[in-house]
Amino acid sequence: MLADSPDAITKSGTLGRDVHLAATSRLRLLDFILEQLPLWRDRPDRRKNETAETPLTSQLCAHLNSAARHSEGWDFLQFRVEEPDEQRRNRKVDLVPAPCDACVWIEGRRHTDFDPLLPIECKRLPTPAEADRDEREYVISRHASTGGIQRFKAGHHAAAHTFAAMIAYVQQETAVFWDARVRQWIQDLVDSGQPGWSVGDFLQLQDDDSEQRVAFLRSTHARDKGLPDIELRHLWLEMN
Repeated sequence: MLADSPDAITKSGTLGRDVHLAATSRLRLLDFILEQLPLWRDRPDRRKNETAETPLTSQLCAHLNSAARHSEGWDFLQFRVEEPDEQRRNRKVDLVPAPCDACVWIEGRRHTDFDPLLPIECKRLPTPAEADRDEREYVISRHASTGGIQRFKAGHHAAAHTFAAMIAYVQQETAVFWDARVRQWIQDLVDSGQPGWSVGDFLQLQDDDSEQRVAFLRSTHARDKGLPDIELRHLWLEMN
């Protein structure tokens, strides 16, 4: 789905040794996560009464660790929550995959268990209706630099990366509904002359699986501070 080709993941070495992955491996990793999202949502032993972002992401992390451990292609990975950003140590990244008992090489860059393969931001749709929250928090927040895409554009998250992801827990409506709503929020920022925002920030819906109730989208964003553009993949899971 997200990967450029259907070829299976291949790796060299064994656990505790070098693992060499192609540049497209991050897309295949996101395919794995996208495949696991509805499996996690539908697990009969999952605490369905949890609706807040932090416990949902913790649940998802636990599921992904178990799934990776029993996977032939991803058993050299671990997932962690609330990881300090590599360059902004005072900021936390919601979810990161990283090597486990292995050294992973991608495009000549060495990753150990201390090095995230890519940062993942998690958000709820809709944003909880509270006094200090902004309904547009998937994109931007008027109260602080806590908007999801906003953090990546500002370099507060993933300054050391050019590829990252966002997961949305869709708790009302559908992915198609939120695709239109997010596009309108970005259009409003453009129309109001908000610095740094353009129609180039629009998300592009790539696939909407009505049976599994998952969707993925992609976007590319210019960044501040001379950072190169960052490409985001958006994985949306309908929870309702």
